[in-house]
Amino acid sequence: MDQTLQKMFKIEHFVVEGLHCPKCIREIEGTLSENTKIKNARVNLSTQRLAVEWRPDVDTSVEHSEEVISALEKIGFKAFPFNTSQIDKEGEKAARSLLYAMGVAGFASANIMLLSVSVWSGDDMNETTRTMMHWVSALIALPTAVFSGMPFYKSAWGALKGRRLNMDVPISLAVILTCAMSLFGTYMQTDHTYYDAVVMLLFFLLTGRYLDQKMRSHARSVAHNLMSYKVSKATLLHEDGNTEDIASEMLSPGQIVQVIPGGKIPADGIVISGISDVDTSLVTGETIPAKVEKDSEVFAGTINLNGTLNIKITATSGNTLLDEIIVLMETAEQGRAKYVKLADRAAAIYAPLVHILSLSTFLGWFLFSNIGWEASLINAIAVLIITCPCALGLAVPVVQVVASSRLFKSGVLVKAADGLERLAEVDTVIFDKTGTLTLGQPELANYDDEDVTPFNLELAASLAKTSSHPLCRALIVACHDRDIPTIATKSEIYEEPGMGLKATINDLEVRLGNREWCGIHASYLPNNRYSELWLSVKGAKPVLFCFKDRMRQDAHDVVGWFLRRKMKVIMLSGDRKDVVEEAAEELGLSRYKYSCKPQDKIEVIERMKANGDKILMIGDGLNDAPALRAAHVSISPSSASEISQNAADFIFQSQKLETVVRAYQVSVSSRKLVFMNFAMAAIYNIIAVPFAAAGLLTPLIAAIAMSLSSIVVTANALRLNFEKLYRSHEP
Repeated sequence: MDQTLQKMFKIEHFVVEGLHCPKCIREIEGTLSENTKIKNARVNLSTQRLAVEWRPDVDTSVEHSEEVISALEKIGFKAFPFNTSQIDKEGEKAARSLLYAMGVAGFASANIMLLSVSVWSGDDMNETTRTMMHWVSALIALPTAVFSGMPFYKSAWGALKGRRLNMDVPISLAVILTCAMSLFGTYMQTDHTYYDAVVMLLFFLLTGRYLDQKMRSHARSVAHNLMSYKVSKATLLHEDGNTEDIASEMLSPGQIVQVIPGGKIPADGIVISGISDVDTSLVTGETIPAKVEKDSEVFAGTINLNGTLNIKITATSGNTLLDEIIVLMETAEQGRAKYVKLADRAAAIYAPLVHILSLSTFLGWFLFSNIGWEASLINAIAVLIITCPCALGLAVPVVQVVASSRLFKSGVLVKAADGLERLAEVDTVIFDKTGTLTLGQPELANYDDEDVTPFNLELAASLAKTSSHPLCRALIVACHDRDIPTIATKSEIYEEPGMGLKATINDLEVRLGNREWCGIHASYLPNNRYSELWLSVKGAKPVLFCFKDRMRQDAHDVVGWFLRRKMKVIMLSGDRKDVVEEAAEELGLSRYKYSCKPQDKIEVIERMKANGDKILMIGDGLNDAPALRAAHVSISPSSASEISQNAADFIFQSQKLETVVRAYQVSVSSRKLVFMNFAMAAIYNIIAVPFAAAGLLTPLIAAIAMSLSSIVVTANALRLNFEKLYRSHEP
């Protein structure tokens, strides 16, 4: 077997469910490090992906995945081999299960509340009728508690098996103990049961859990999507001129491959023969194809547009620029996975404290009073319920849902669950140019030139209609805008890849293309700022058509808005020096960098991050994807490549950049509301817990108080709907 393939198969990927914090990562990596067959194990928290690197002497033809899955199962984690469709399937299954559980809890809560009202208001209700009402409530509540509480029970059991605590442990204890006490009270025909408190508690908690699950479902691993840019087969060109189709992984440096028009280049290399235009947006992010000819460097994943190329391979699978982008993506993704949410840090202290308070309440009443174990246990349950982290659990997701809804109405899609929190922290904004500050659509820039007459436009368009080149398409659009007819010529049109078009019209040769193709000397009308097409007719003055990428309508206003708030604003572009300098001057930017490749953008971001900068990256091209991942937070337009959209934390759908400012404003307001929610949840517990521990609150009152705290948190989050957001051209 090929050595490269052997090396590739030494790493196996898994998806691990139930990851909540960095402690989970340490436990998994520590457990797997004890396996002598495993050289290294790395867990990515944000993607829930586990990469296991087997030692060189391990026979990878034998299945070892069960060893990993079994080892993780013993410490309370469910894992399965990495598979994109399986990830989507498991995510949909989890969301559907939570939705069913929430629906059942809501339906049961409504019905039990109706029964409870009759019990509360019926002071003269006889004991037999009250007991019957309690039994009916039990018949509804107990199956509901079993079914709807299952997500919490499974999570709590997994945590306990792994010898750790999470927020689901006190929730599970409260539900189980309350059900047991209520069932015991029903059997003993006591006046009070707490079935309504149980199902109401589950309904509120499941609502928060479902919302969190929906947020997480948008956060998918990106690197595996990049694999679609790889070519599975390559056409190998032998010395005798014959060709052979082989797997691209089998290529080796020095071999010659042939790439026909429309094909993807299978590996990095040097063109040894042929001329063509190549879509290099993978590398530069620019929409204008690059002309390549002999000795030009080309990269894997880029698309050959219109001419056959023979390419000598210089780098093969595992070492190409595309592979480097994938590595950059994974590295940046792993760095961001170290981010620990405030809610997780609070819960790390909160969960064990709840158990200590509840246990202390039970022991205090049982040992130092004569009320008996039943009443002592009721007081302990009241503490468990009133301190159940429902408000704490909702503090973040309820704000996220309201903020996401507000942004959706403004044309912004929120993809990352913690994106709003990170966006509020930024102090530096980095813009890509093409497709971000500009629309990524070339348009005719010299309408008013003396030589750009309707006749010349019509003549040029008659040739341009036969080409798919972006500048030719822009020329057609320019004619349509001026109501100039674009009737195709009856003459035969020839296209020279990478050069231009030519036809014979009325016995005169007409050419449309670059300077060289049209015979225009470099010193004639020098042009360094615009893309250009030349029209030449034998015996007539050549005509220059200049094209520029149109700036977004409000780009200047948005850049100015960030600058006025003392933020660092930088433009990083793969475009030429003169083009970038002109754009920077138009936007009032003093910080910019041109001719940037993906690794250049990564280097800038990493250097600034090392200095403590919190960076917002806004880009659209595939070449921006690693930078989007490396930044503290990232935004892409809906016109961006699929990979960039997947890499970004936000997607804005409008043609205007003002939505980026709105997203930032909403994130800042959201952070304030989250901290307010945490503060209110803390104040609620500081006030309520002493009352519960003192035996002044029943579990029912505790459940009502807990529910009210959730309502207050939710109502506070809804204030975000009334925030005034930025609009372009406002002072």
